[in-house]
Amino acid sequence: MKLLEPDQFPRLTESDCIHIQTELAMEIVQSSALPLSAINTVAGVDLAYWREGDVERAVCCIAVIDCNTRRVIETQHLPGTVCFPYIPGCLAFRELPLVIRTAAKLSLWPDVFIFDGNGILHPRRMGLATHASFYLNTPTIGVAKRYFKIESARLSPPDRLAGSYSDITNNSEILGRALRTHTDVRPVFVSVGNRMDIDTATALSLGLTDRESHIPLPTRCADLETHRWREEYKNARMSGEK
Repeated sequence: MKLLEPDQFPRLTESDCIHIQTELAMEIVQSSALPLSAINTVAGVDLAYWREGDVERAVCCIAVIDCNTRRVIETQHLPGTVCFPYIPGCLAFRELPLVIRTAAKLSLWPDVFIFDGNGILHPRRMGLATHASFYLNTPTIGVAKRYFKIESARLSPPDRLAGSYSDITNNSEILGRALRTHTDVRPVFVSVGNRMDIDTATALSLGLTDRESHIPLPTRCADLETHRWREEYKNARMSGEK
């Protein structure tokens, strides 16, 4: 399927979006393009929003982590105007234009992208992490802080110990996993994005989580960056109006 240019997204209807998602879902690959041992760099992606009058704005931040040292080796950010409305199940059409433009600024291309959101844990198997993979041409994982309930999906809470998980299933299909990254702390929800398998996605998410937070280091660093830059841009806007 030929990919639509992101600048065309604002002209799409909800029906158009669903059609695109359904077509792309047939091209998802649920096997890892790289073994876990060969994954050296992982980028976390997150966005933060604010309003300037009637205009909705967002900043996308990407933090690239060295998996061996767990150090941040590059960050990039980009602000922009959000031109697509919020439609449940169609988040990618809001966020992808800014994600793609921010990723284009990277000088070091990562082995894997982790998104603060979902992959195939989505009604049409096309969450942000999955949709983004077709534009980034790179394996992706979704790690969400909250559970996105899919109709007919089944989930039992994982055991209380760190490293425990339970599968989120629809019949025999694994849509994702509730993963306990710290003992007695609420789980995160891991799902395959594309060119990735659930076991590698789980191991990578757990392996990149440190003591400071229950979410993986790449998306945690990206999240902190989005909050910092959102305040910078909001304060600059307010200063300019005085």
